[in-house]
Amino acid sequence: MTIEILREQIHPADEQSMELAKARWMSVAKPLFSLGKLEDAVIRMAGMKRTADYELKKKGLIIMCADNGVVAEGVTQTGQEVTAVVADNFTHNAASTSIMANVAGVDVFPVDIGMVTDVPSVTKAGKKVAYGTKNFAEEPAMTREEVWEAVETGIQIVKELSEQGYSILATGEMGIGNTTTSSAVCAVLLGKPVPEVTGKGAGLTSKGVEHKIHVIEDAIALHQPDPGDVIDVLSKIGGLDIAGLTGVYLGGALYHVPIVIDGFISSTAALCASRMVPASADYMMPSHVSGEPGGQMLLEELHVSPLLICNMCLGEGSGAVAVIPVLEMGLEVYRKMSTFDDIQIEKYKVLK
Repeated sequence: MTIEILREQIHPADEQSMELAKARWMSVAKPLFSLGKLEDAVIRMAGMKRTADYELKKKGLIIMCADNGVVAEGVTQTGQEVTAVVADNFTHNAASTSIMANVAGVDVFPVDIGMVTDVPSVTKAGKKVAYGTKNFAEEPAMTREEVWEAVETGIQIVKELSEQGYSILATGEMGIGNTTTSSAVCAVLLGKPVPEVTGKGAGLTSKGVEHKIHVIEDAIALHQPDPGDVIDVLSKIGGLDIAGLTGVYLGGALYHVPIVIDGFISSTAALCASRMVPASADYMMPSHVSGEPGGQMLLEELHVSPLLICNMCLGEGSGAVAVIPVLEMGLEVYRKMSTFDDIQIEKYKVLK
């Protein structure tokens, strides 16, 4: 599969289905537009699924796990060994996101797409692209071929889960150093100065953030990534988790599965997908807004507004999982509430 083929096969959300969903909301016996963004979300998902009559039955969270060579530059508070520990915890209900997912009825699918260590509970044949990326302070993070393999892996995972009946998927990631790679990619694709999109990640000091900024700036100057070529940007200063998630968003658009954006890293991948295939943006659902400096900028660039404001910065898919019950509540009202005609009262009118 190529980007050109994806652009041919991915179509914008279905306008007719969205119009039917709007009409259904107008008939529901409640004050018009009173569920705000939840109504908009239900309408958008109708367009993604190409039907105004749908349910969210099986729900999944795809967590792309990968390590980043730039950790060698001291841009993080912890070492790469943490990636493997947390990835394993996802499978034992021992991670924050796993516990949240249990409450939300979301099945968790951690994917070793590029950890430096094999983790028997997570590492699966055919999914791992490489044992971490190179240190982009010294050389390109990966080859173009590795980026595309990761993208195709993400697309394939969505295909497999769609065939198993999953009707909505959330995005997450785990990888020490991935706010550094995301800040680098974000700065290039948005055309922003690195300090404007770079934050503390998992807890750097102010001095640590300054060092992180310098490392990113030097890498961009060294590699000169082309903002018009997403594969080039990812190969030079990105991460395998970002590339894999980019594929998840493209897969969602290809197989008509809503994909919920999590935080900064997931939003960076969403931007990558939308730049590669603009129509894929129609299949992305927001959750919360990351506390990282570039978080709000990315959502604005994607033309989506957060459904939750919780000051969360955990990553791992936590925000995406948290919003799924809210989306289900909106859909249940849409599907099950009586209409004005059912209860024989006069419809509300749209006032000008």
